[in-house]
Amino acid sequence: MLGRIRRIGGWRRRWQERSRIQKMDLYTRNTMKTMLWFFMATWGGLPMLAAGPRSATSTALGVALLAVNITQCAVGTRRIGPAYDDYLGHGVFPRRLLMAPAVLLGVGTALLAAVTVTDSRQVFPLLLIDLPVPLMILYALLVPVRRFLLHCLGYAALVVAFFAAAGVRGMELVAPLPMVVAAGALMLVTVRPGAWGLRNMWQAEEARDVQARLAVAEERLRFGRDMHDVLGRNLAVIALKSELAVQLAERGRPEAVAQMVEVQRIARESQREVREVVRGYREADLGVELDGARGVLEAAGIDCAVTGTAAGLPAGVQSALGWVVREAATNVLRHGNARRCAIRLAADGPAVTLVVENDGVPDLAPAAPGSGLAGLRERLAPMGGTLAAARTGECFLLTATVPLRSAAELGEEIPV
Repeated sequence: MLGRIRRIGGWRRRWQERSRIQKMDLYTRNTMKTMLWFFMATWGGLPMLAAGPRSATSTALGVALLAVNITQCAVGTRRIGPAYDDYLGHGVFPRRLLMAPAVLLGVGTALLAAVTVTDSRQVFPLLLIDLPVPLMILYALLVPVRRFLLHCLGYAALVVAFFAAAGVRGMELVAPLPMVVAAGALMLVTVRPGAWGLRNMWQAEEARDVQARLAVAEERLRFGRDMHDVLGRNLAVIALKSELAVQLAERGRPEAVAQMVEVQRIARESQREVREVVRGYREADLGVELDGARGVLEAAGIDCAVTGTAAGLPAGVQSALGWVVREAATNVLRHGNARRCAIRLAADGPAVTLVVENDGVPDLAPAAPGSGLAGLRERLAPMGGTLAAARTGECFLLTATVPLRSAAELGEEIPV
């Protein structure tokens, strides 16, 4: 019993760890697998039961047909995943894997023709709505729509040939045609649109990842240009003046000391400029971060309410709290399944308090703080600020407090 509870907990944990697109992907695939067995249990099994008592030969053929149908579902279930990977561009579906479903479909069609000959009741052609489904689900994902329709018509003609060869005549010979067409149309309007929507979602996710990587690359290029502008000229001057100082020193000229003093001045100036570049690179504007967090969360379908304004706060406080907002918004997107997020900023007397609250936190989420929160605490510590994280039920509360007096005493220094 304890082992079963642990397995259920493991399934829930793995489900909660998936992103939204991964959950949708898994849901779509499992829906197709469930639909496969649903058709087998209804359109495949009910007509056999509705036929009622029949001869021993017809019963034996029906049992064999049911066994083939179950085998079809088992084989098709294992191949639905690779077929989706092929359609989504995440893998390649080997066409040899279609051989087994095609052979089983041929055997099942021949058995159905034999059952129809031994028992002329009209119910048996209904099995053709279910019989080709395991192969049709795979085929709808692997080939273009036009080829799928043409091959469905070809299978319908093959069914008529099977029935005619078995001795079926009259309306029983024509009845399979609408059944096969209905099964093909049903698979086409259910499997293909779902897979198409899933592929668009994956492409949008990949586009967002590419956009984020491009933004990072662009920021790195900007930072590299700034560093080159600051250091390139100064290092060239330092090299020239150092070379000149060496030459003067070799000649015993007192001007060498003045040149080295100048080198020292330029080196200190370069150090100051590099610090300013790094400070500007790591600075986060609180107003911009609040607007950005609201836009990103609402784009992800999360209702985000922001109260309070950053106007009038010291630059150091804005930078530190801006990083808190950025990290909090990232955590809301990555962890859990939030539907609502509230960001509250208030200057309460001698301190500024920022509160970020969101729901949708899974019960099995780890309680230990991550490295992102530890980094925020280190960033707030030089200013006397604190960071507290708490989880109650499905809600997560992040509270950052920065004393205004400590920020003023630090001379507007931004912690790096």
